[in-house]
Amino acid sequence: MTVEDYDRSLAEARQLLAEGRATEVIERIAPLIDLGHETPLAQGLLAQALLRTGDVGAAEQAADRALSLDVREARALCVKGDVLSGRGELRDANAYYGGLMRLLEGAASPDPDLAEGLGRARALRQKLTGDMLQTLQGELQGAGFSEERSHPRFRHALDLALGRKALYMPQPKAFYYPELPASQFYPRTEFPWLDGVEAATDQMLAELNGVLGQENESFAPYVQTMPNMPKRPGDLLIDSMDWSACFLWRDGQETAYAGRCPQTMAALADAPLCRIQGRSPQVMFSQLKAGARIPPHHGYVNTRLVCHVPLIVPEGCWFRVGNETRSWKRGEAWVFDDTIEHEAANDSASDRVILIFDIWHPALSEEERHLVATLLEAMDAYSPNPATWE
Repeated sequence: MTVEDYDRSLAEARQLLAEGRATEVIERIAPLIDLGHETPLAQGLLAQALLRTGDVGAAEQAADRALSLDVREARALCVKGDVLSGRGELRDANAYYGGLMRLLEGAASPDPDLAEGLGRARALRQKLTGDMLQTLQGELQGAGFSEERSHPRFRHALDLALGRKALYMPQPKAFYYPELPASQFYPRTEFPWLDGVEAATDQMLAELNGVLGQENESFAPYVQTMPNMPKRPGDLLIDSMDWSACFLWRDGQETAYAGRCPQTMAALADAPLCRIQGRSPQVMFSQLKAGARIPPHHGYVNTRLVCHVPLIVPEGCWFRVGNETRSWKRGEAWVFDDTIEHEAANDSASDRVILIFDIWHPALSEEERHLVATLLEAMDAYSPNPATWE
């Protein structure tokens, strides 16, 4: 049997299964496996067909064989979940269903049998989560837990354990510093110097309006085509004014706009700005046009945190970091880790403008900051010499 014939047989078996003709699937697949033409998909199809005919033991055996060949075989995961659920072993069933959900969530159009299995997986997950939540709430309340008063970290952990939130981890695109604490949004109380920044909101807004009213091009696209580098296909924000910036400091260099916005810069006098030659600080007014959206992305290094100070924020603007979404409020600053997936949108009919600047991660000592800056500056300055490669 050629590879083409084998693939055709499996495709026909999938169609038969979709039509509810389980016996014919078995008649087509079992001889192939007996002849040594075994794949995870073939065993998964056989398992699903056997289960539909009521042969639970043979179905589980075929599913186990498929998963021994590939732990990501979707039909085998589905069959194991169905069999275990039927026996009342709900926690074990949920483990297999969870694997199925991770495989198929977001899939364009899974085969009908898999779509049905995904529905059963979701239903069981929801039931178990609800039952577990009732049990846990009683135990936790007895231990003094309160949704309002207990530590946000524990509430986050509880949501993750119950599957109510997804897990997001730092994923810096350029440089990772190990063992640094990582939070989506940091508690405002950890940055008392922000009081002075927020107090200068009116002065900063006045300077922003002065910049916005200038005839010259004070704002430019935030994402721009880089010489000698490929343009990312499908990125609508490249060279677009939908997301633009006016830099007061850019890549560690002060711009002319810093001098035109002295009260804004004075408000940042106590901020522990990240200082790395050629990189930081970055201080900018960031403008997001009405109706524009910034897709999910990650920052470059986790040794810094990013601060937002909202200045012009119409209703309908939102910002997500990990699994927490917030709306900007004029004059209320926040600090977040931009190496955790984040995105922004302006669903209003007018433009949104905020002040953005980066600071050192507060867990870094002065020595670590100095060494990180030295390392990154040296990496940026390195220029390979082909003449030494002989």
